[in-house]
Amino acid sequence: MWFLFSAVSGIILDIIFGDPDWIPHPVVLIGKLISAMEKFLRRVFPETPEGMKKAGLITAAFVPAVSFIVPAVLLYAAYRINFWLWFALNTFWSFQIPASRCLAKESRKVYDRLEKNDLQGARKQLSFLVGRETSELSETEVINAAVETVAENTSDGVTAPVFFMFIGGAPLGFFYKAVNTLDSMIGYRNEKYEYFGKYSAKLDDIMNFIPSRICGLLMVVSSFICGENYREAWRIFRRDRKNHLSPNSAQTESAAAGALGIQLGGPHVYFGKIVDKPFIGDKVRDSQPDDILRMNRIMFVTSFLSFIIPFSIWLAILSIM
Repeated sequence: MWFLFSAVSGIILDIIFGDPDWIPHPVVLIGKLISAMEKFLRRVFPETPEGMKKAGLITAAFVPAVSFIVPAVLLYAAYRINFWLWFALNTFWSFQIPASRCLAKESRKVYDRLEKNDLQGARKQLSFLVGRETSELSETEVINAAVETVAENTSDGVTAPVFFMFIGGAPLGFFYKAVNTLDSMIGYRNEKYEYFGKYSAKLDDIMNFIPSRICGLLMVVSSFICGENYREAWRIFRRDRKNHLSPNSAQTESAAAGALGIQLGGPHVYFGKIVDKPFIGDKVRDSQPDDILRMNRIMFVTSFLSFIIPFSIWLAILSIM
């Protein structure tokens, strides 16, 4: 019971406050560990496909394992000292793991630049959120990219970590964040990471398979609550949720495209190369800067539903036991 209250308390704190800049974030440490592992293993293993696969497999196994074991040991030690110390530490980490407020804050910066007719500034702000090249994007492409990243990261940054936190607390939440960080840093299909990042990308696909589909469904419900076109969100979700190179990303992007009445996806440039992606949704109208704010509202409602529904189910089960 206290485990659930601790997790929910942390999630609510994230929705309200986000990630203050002055608090060191564990994901930064995870990122540094990944960089150190890559640098070390590239010296140990030969730069061949098989060598890089082995190095990548070690990285994909070691980083999530450390990310789980360290907080698990610290929480156990805290519990042995004092229950409330354990509660406070688990709550604090549960506050750090999701990223709803941070996601809204960063995407809002893109919107603010567009409102000031500063397309170049919007492109720069967007570059901090996406992996694609943004220097030549049109205003419509900038808006669509911001909507896409909020939609995709509603699952990666909120629903999925909450899903795993409700199963295994902060340690399993950090395990997921490590997998997700691995994918965002080395899970690319390019010359440098084609083999080294292969297992990290595959592990991320596996970890996100169920949460992304839950998130897509919750996003349809959120579209209704937010007064958006939930019928189209459901129709496009059913039709286009597999229209992506990733097995998971279009689950939420399709619901978002339908709810907003815009078309997402299509060709993007990554590391100087054009990646031809399927289109998602129907172009009912041209994208507008306000679509970023509308997407953020859907994201917040989805975030709320992602913890209040399982929390209510847990309470119902506990009440009859």
